[in-house]
Amino acid sequence: MASIKEHFEIPGRYKQWSLGLIGVGVLSLIIGFILYGTKDQGTRFWSALLQNSVYFLLIVNAAMFFFCATTLAMGGFQMAFRRVTEAISASVIPIGIITFIVLMCLVFGGHTAIYEWLDPAAVAKYKDLSAKSGFLSKGFFTTYTILTIGLWSVLGYKMRQISRSIDDTPLSIEEGKKYIFKNTVWAALYIVWFALTVASVVPWLWLMSLNAHWFSTMYSWYTFASTFVSGMALITIFVIYLKNQGYLEYVNEEHLHDLGKFQFAFSIFWTYLWFDQFMLIWYANISEETIYFKTRFEGAYQGIFYLNLIINFVAPLLILMKRGSKRNWGTVTFMSVLLIFGHWLDLYQMVFGSTSPNTVPLNLFDFGLALGFVGLIMLQTGRVLSKFPMVAKNHPFLKESIIHHT
Repeated sequence: MASIKEHFEIPGRYKQWSLGLIGVGVLSLIIGFILYGTKDQGTRFWSALLQNSVYFLLIVNAAMFFFCATTLAMGGFQMAFRRVTEAISASVIPIGIITFIVLMCLVFGGHTAIYEWLDPAAVAKYKDLSAKSGFLSKGFFTTYTILTIGLWSVLGYKMRQISRSIDDTPLSIEEGKKYIFKNTVWAALYIVWFALTVASVVPWLWLMSLNAHWFSTMYSWYTFASTFVSGMALITIFVIYLKNQGYLEYVNEEHLHDLGKFQFAFSIFWTYLWFDQFMLIWYANISEETIYFKTRFEGAYQGIFYLNLIINFVAPLLILMKRGSKRNWGTVTFMSVLLIFGHWLDLYQMVFGSTSPNTVPLNLFDFGLALGFVGLIMLQTGRVLSKFPMVAKNHPFLKESIIHHT
């Protein structure tokens, strides 16, 4: 154990890149506000902030979901890189604060061009909006958003705290059993809350209500699948980077293979949901349902609609299907970056296809904001990694991860 590099030392270039990307994001925010912030209620500006903040919040939160899901499954393979997953999940706190501010500005700033249900006249005019007024209201939206981000942060912090509590304390067999039980209970609490947020209410409130007259029972699962694939890709990128820097000595191609399998499997799952949601609405051909796909399948977003399918389904299907490709560090890195971009593009059409249905305003402003969030994730993840041991050396399942074979 003495030869293991236990503590991450943030390289100067890593820190420079992190701060540089954050600088790009801040500069993009300022320029974007000057260009779009006051024009037509700032719909273009606030839609970009909504898309980027929600997307990156959901993918860093997916790291904690992976952490808790594998804990409940009594999985041991991920122990070799568990601290990477923990560190990424710590970004939920700063990005959650940013997302909360954006959402509150939208709701209390009267941005009815983004959330139509904020307009009392529209609610009074349309029966479907009136029927949803108990759910789509400022009070419920604000309360559930506070509970969502707050409990993600608190439960995530508790899981990280439990993990680090045994770093300096070897456990006896009985102590190990008690530790696993405690870990399992808190992981279960998180999973339940995750089911009540990401797997149900939150995508409805934050995203689906952009089309207040439209709904889909598959929307939340579709959003979950998209962001979970991106979350696994993000974990993979950090694992490969740290491995190349001489850390994570216990990680090998067996672990990489499993990370690749997660990306491949959930890309197929995302496609299954993509096809089912589209096919059922297309087949029924009911006007109040097809309105969502009208601009995406036939209108201005047609190109992004098909590109989205190529990047997020065809590419992982053809590239990650082979066993060898999932064990190739370069191939998996390329696919991880591609999938993060592909699902970012997916959320782009989900948001802007609703707030700007006739034109695609995609430009450097959107990419600049995205890079700012990337820099923030890099900075926060690196900071957390540098504070605690890189190896959960006293965890009862560590040996299982070291000898893991897939």
